[in-house]
Amino acid sequence: MSCVSVQHEELHAEAAIQHGPDTDDDDVTHHRGHPRLADHAPLQLQLRFVAGVIQRERIPAFERLLWRACRGNVFLRHSEIDDVLNDTATGEPINKSVFIIFFQGDQLKTKVKKICEGFRATLYPCPDTPSERREMSIGVMTRIEDLKTVLGQTQDHRHRVLVAAAKNVRMWLTKVRKIKSIYHTLNLFNIDVTQKCLIAECWCPVDALDRIRMALKRGTYNKLEEESGSTVPSILNRMDTTEAPPTYNKSNKYTVGFQNIVDAYGIATYREINPAIYTMISFPFLFAVMFGDMGHGTIMLLAALFLILREKQLEAARIRDEIFQMFFGGRYVIFLMGAFSIYTGFLYNDIFSKSLNIFGSAWANSLLPNETQPFFDKGLLEVPLMLVPEKAYVTIHLFIFQTSPYPIGVDPVWNLAEANKLSFLNSMKMKSSVILGIGQMTFGLILSYHNYK
Repeated sequence: MSCVSVQHEELHAEAAIQHGPDTDDDDVTHHRGHPRLADHAPLQLQLRFVAGVIQRERIPAFERLLWRACRGNVFLRHSEIDDVLNDTATGEPINKSVFIIFFQGDQLKTKVKKICEGFRATLYPCPDTPSERREMSIGVMTRIEDLKTVLGQTQDHRHRVLVAAAKNVRMWLTKVRKIKSIYHTLNLFNIDVTQKCLIAECWCPVDALDRIRMALKRGTYNKLEEESGSTVPSILNRMDTTEAPPTYNKSNKYTVGFQNIVDAYGIATYREINPAIYTMISFPFLFAVMFGDMGHGTIMLLAALFLILREKQLEAARIRDEIFQMFFGGRYVIFLMGAFSIYTGFLYNDIFSKSLNIFGSAWANSLLPNETQPFFDKGLLEVPLMLVPEKAYVTIHLFIFQTSPYPIGVDPVWNLAEANKLSFLNSMKMKSSVILGIGQMTFGLILSYHNYK
């Protein structure tokens, strides 16, 4: 593109020359016809010129310096180039203007060229006669068209190459990652004294030894020898050691979230009971006891269910956001938390902080009209009254008085208790959580006792 930009500058310089001051033959004839100028015909002035391009913001200073250095004996014309050109050195877009300077004499020519060099203006050679300038303009236009053709063909070829490469990028990326992982593992090996083989010591699960041997065998004896490049089989020996083996907890996509929660507090030593199995139930249920809302639990359940159903598409998308990765990794934890929250919210009779009167409240208004009439007479429309359990805790079913509690969960009448609603419900949730928490800690002590044995 830089070549096209330079040739665009040449065209603008040519246009400026063609529209410069005219020295037509009519003017010369007019001067020759003058009685005084006829005597000075041998001293006819011949103007010279230079043309080029300069950065647009340097034009004012450039014009002032030309005027002062040449004492006003030069004539400058400039015009802005509409197209935004690219700097050949930095490649950044830049605005330029084309200029033409008329002068007389070799001394002014030297000064003008030095000033142009000082302002980093680009000068272009241009013929003196109009016919030569016209031929040069045609040549520049021809070169521009040729360059446009070459650039178009290059862009098409680049597009075809990139489209063909895009089909194999994912495969290449997988191969590069495999090769990097192989070389990273090989860097952990030690070289034998004979400098002919590599030796490595590692820990692995006992039940994985057969699979490791089969993998080494497949890697060595392959159908295509070019893939392995080795004729010596790999040797795997089981060693006895007194060192304490590291802990390996086998996990899958369902248990990895709970395993990470347990590992955040501490990793069990070798051959200890892994508490993550029990945490899969105790952790989300203890959260639900403190949370306890059917509405919010449903939102959590649906959000986790979306992540579970679309897990393959989301894994293929390779989203690198840290917050999203945290939620996506714990999608099964959130799913159980939401499911248990719906259950405890049903027990608390709480959906978005509202109650549902499904089975009918077991409490009834025990106040007679003659007991509430004095308050209306005094104009007291809102008076806190208390329902005495001995009188109000009764239900009427088929015209039979019964004293049975609400069938399941918290009675919806507590939603009307403005005085002690929060104190009762929060106290119930807190005490339930404390009881379950103490039970979980006691169970942890039992596991520690078994680990100690």
